Amino acid sequence: MHNDDLDIFMREMAGVRKLEQDVLMAENGESAPSLAQLARRKAAEQEPEYDADYLSMEYVDLVKPDEVLAYKKDGVQDGVYKNLRLGHYQIDATLMLLGKTLVEARSSLAHFVEDCHNRGIRTLLIHHGMGRDSKPHPAILKSYTFKWLLQMPPILALHTAQKHHGGYAATYVLLSKNAEQKRVNREIHQKR
Repeated sequence: MHNDDLDIFMREMAGVRKLEQDVLMAENGESAPSLAQLARRKAAEQEPEYDADYLSMEYVDLVKPDEVLAYKKDGVQDGVYKNLRLGHYQIDATLMLLGKTLVEARSSLAHFVEDCHNRGIRTLLIHHGMGRDSKPHPAILKSYTFKWLLQMPPILALHTAQKHHGGYAATYVLLSKNAEQKRVNREIHQKR
């Protein structure tokens, strides 16, 4: 039976000749991005421009001077947040807001976060004070600082600092990666 199959195959293949081709093109499933895709990618990778005016000076939920500030965006790993909360990350930049008016503090905070994000600095310490004796309400600067930080897109997480970094008077802040850091990360982890 084996010979019969071979005979049938040879009869069917009679007259078939080899194609001459010296270049083989491998299809890897990827094609060059279209102009529309390139435009969308460029728009997505552009850094947002921060203007302190987008940070609200309207009503704020007041926090107590000795209240713990805590926030974590969805997707931040519990271990990363725990290390931030415990002060295990190296603090790359610090901002002192003590003694500033609310308008000055808002502007300083917006520009500080923008500058740090653009430069790839990810772990910050913000000194806002406890505000026990601030008027008209205690902890007014602390309350607004918390509110403003929650309004800023690059903020991934924040937590009241450990005692040796300022305790209730300071807050650790973790920023997202900037466009360049994301690009490098994609190159490192791309599938091969």
